[in-house]
Amino acid sequence: MGELKDKAKGLANEAAGNAKQAAGKAAGRPDVTAEGAAQERKGEAQNLKGKVKGALGDKV
Repeated sequence: MGELKDKAKGLANEAAGNAKQAAGKAAGRPDVTAEGAAQERKGEAQNLKGKVKGALGDKV
């Protein structure tokens, strides 16, 4: 996967995770809130992976 794909997937996961966290808090569902937090962290990792690929020229 290329740099831009990783960054795009990361941003999508971060946004989805934030939405899940908000929905979980609004519904009083800590399980959904935790799932959203995990998805947000996954997105942050994907975004970082894309940045590293960009710095190293997709050799990772």
